[in-house]
Parts: sequence; structure tokens; C-alpha cells
Amino acid sequence: MLWIIGLVLLLAACSNSGSGSKDDAGDKAEKDSSSEQDKASDEEVTIVYARNVDSTGAIDLVIEAFEEKFPNINVKYREMPADSGQTHDQYVTAFSAKSSEIDVFNADVIWPAEFAQADYALELDRFIQKDNIDMDAYFPGTVASGKFNGKQWAMPNYTDAGVLYYRSDIVDEPPKTWDELIEMAGKYQGEKGTEFGYIMQAAQYEGLITNAIEYIASYGGQIVDEENNVVADSPETIKAIKKMKEVVNSDFVPDNITNFKEVDTETAYIEGNSVFARNWPYMQASAADEERSKIVGNSKITTMPAGDEGSASSLGGWMAMINRYSEHPEAAWEFVKFLTGPEGQKITAIHGGRAPTLKALYDDPEVKEASALFANPDFKKVLENAVSRPVTPIYQELSDIMQIELSRALAGQQTAEETAKNMQMKIEKAMNE
Repeated sequence: MLWIIGLVLLLAACSNSGSGSKDDAGDKAEKDSSSEQDKASDEEVTIVYARNVDSTGAIDLVIEAFEEKFPNINVKYREMPADSGQTHDQYVTAFSAKSSEIDVFNADVIWPAEFAQADYALELDRFIQKDNIDMDAYFPGTVASGKFNGKQWAMPNYTDAGVLYYRSDIVDEPPKTWDELIEMAGKYQGEKGTEFGYIMQAAQYEGLITNAIEYIASYGGQIVDEENNVVADSPETIKAIKKMKEVVNSDFVPDNITNFKEVDTETAYIEGNSVFARNWPYMQASAADEERSKIVGNSKITTMPAGDEGSASSLGGWMAMINRYSEHPEAAWEFVKFLTGPEGQKITAIHGGRAPTLKALYDDPEVKEASALFANPDFKKVLENAVSRPVTPIYQELSDIMQIELSRALAGQQTAEETAKNMQMKIEKAMNE
């Protein structure tokens, strides 16, 4: 009997010993896991940031400030070609091969949907939520450019938008609407040696699309809506195309306006040949250049003219994205967050002349002092009114369709109704292929 009791006690002891070992192992595994996480967070890593050429040196200052704040993360800057098309193609080559050589990259505002659809980019929503990033702090159009299928794929880095230039020595108050522009351009044409009332970009290239979007959005139209539906054939878009045709076929624009690109607009305007001009903000510096400009001190900017639904400016600029195949996504996010946050954008604005995407920076005294453009309240209004071009994975194909159809409309080869119908049909077909 005693040997039975002894055996029971021995088994109980073994059972307790085994149970204790399991708990200890679990605690050890949990501690090891926690230790590994701590080690990972403290581990020194190097990430590669690829972006287009920066001649200002501002990006070096951003990287320096980031590395000082995050001494365990080293950032290697890879300079991409100045030609954005070449940069795009190099990205596609690398990402389609699932290469992890690039961690963070700058993307033109028209690329995020394409890269998201192709599975090249990492969705950012979990990072944004984890760090409580206030996306409402950015201009709406810049956020929309990085959003596709309900997810955020890119963070707004720096921005650009179409503005209306006017000769302040000719016009006291700029036009508020397209109809006022038409009236004033005709009225003041010829004043102070001007040859034209208005100039824009109407050649068959991407610039035509940015101009057209400003008409279309100002009248409440769209080409592709937020659910990726093609909505080009609408009364609003038809009305906008008619207004654009009215401007392009007026007597106050150059006879060769359908050959005009940005450089042609810039040259004609700073030579003193036009009362009004539509272009990007960079032209303000050209107009103030005493060696090149004949209108120094006589040029101002304002918001684009309004249609039935208000003023709209086509959005340009660049976004920051993370390669889906990055081996250091957490470190990559820390850099993206810094680059597109207040600290990084302030450096880029002051030292690089890049327009911030964060609204609050336009109230920062140092940012305002860095550029007359950033201190101009009208420029902030322009950015508040900025709209993205159609967000779609096949943007380039869509752009080509629009360029052809709009050029035909401006040349008088088809009506606004036919143009909207053709765009609807051809874009739908392209998106369904």
C-alpha cells in the first residue's frame, strides 16, 4: 500500500514539474519575443530613398535631420532621372521583379493608383491609424491623389497647382469666373503693348489635360469618380468643354494656341504679350527675373476662374510611397512620416522652394519668409481648390484618349456632346480590358 502512495506522489511531482517547465518556457518565449522586438527597434538599418533630381540640396538636409532624430535608421539617397517618364519605367522594372533595393520612393501624383493596382506599393492605412496621422491637415486634393479603392497608398510630399496670372498694371481686380475672364481678356487685349488677352496650354499633351480638368471640375464634372466609375458623359462636363472651346476659339488668344505648352506660355507672358495667363506657380519667379522679364513688379497670381461649382486647379506635385517588397517597412514608414510631416516639409519648403501639402505650414513665419508665393493667401486658396487628375491604374491610357478627343473638339472637328460621349465610351472600354 505504501508503494502505491509513493508512486502517486512521484507522478504528482512529475506532473507539477512538467507543468512548471511549460509555463516557464512560455514566459521565456514571450520574453524572447519581446526582447527580439526591442532589439529590432534598436537595430541599425539602412533604407534606400529614391527620388527625382533635387538641385537645391534640401533632401540632404531632410535626411540629416531625420537621422539625427532616428540614429538607428540610415537613409541612402538614390537619385533618379530628371525625366519623370524614365523614373517611372525604372521603378516598374525594379518592382515588377519584386526587388527590395528601394524602400521609399517619390511618385508623381498620377502614379499611386497604377502602382497600387500592380501590387508595387504598401498600403499605409495601418501606419496612419497607429500613429494617429491627421489626414485632414493636408490639402484634400493631395490626399485624394494617393487614395485608390478606399485605401491610402501614398502620403502627400510637396504640391503644385494651376494658377491664374494677371498684369497688375493693367487690371485692378482679376476675374472671378470664366465669363468674367472672357469679358476682361477681350476688353484689355492690347493694353500696355499686350498682343493677347489670355494664354494657356492647349497643345495635345499632358498639359491639355491639366487645363481641361480645371474647366470640368469648376462646372462640377468628373471623368472617373471615387468608385472608379467613368462619368465623363455628363451635362457638367459638356458645359465645361463648351466653355473651354469658347476660350480657345476666341479672338483674344494666339492663333496657334493649340501649339502652346508651358514654356510658350511663360515666354509670351514674361515678354509682356498677354494680360492673363494660366500656368504653374514656378512662372512667378520668371516674371520677377530682372534679366528675363519685361513685367517685373507688374504680375500677380490668383485662383483659377470659377464655373458653376466654383474655382478648381489641377493638382501637380509628388507623393511618398513604400515599396511593397521593402525589408524594412517600419523604418521606411518612419522616414515617410518625417518627410511628409511638418519637420520634413518645412525644410523642403525653406531650402528647396517646394510648396507644402500641410495647410498649417502656410502660417509658419519662416515658411512665409522663404517665398512670396507661400506668403500669398491666394496661393493657399489655389491649393484648397486643387483637384486631382483621374485616379486610375490606367491613367496614361486615359490621358491619351482625352488628349485626342479634346483636341478634336478644340479644332472644331466635333461637338462638346460628341467629345464627352467618345471619352465615356473609349475610357470605359480601356478600363474593362
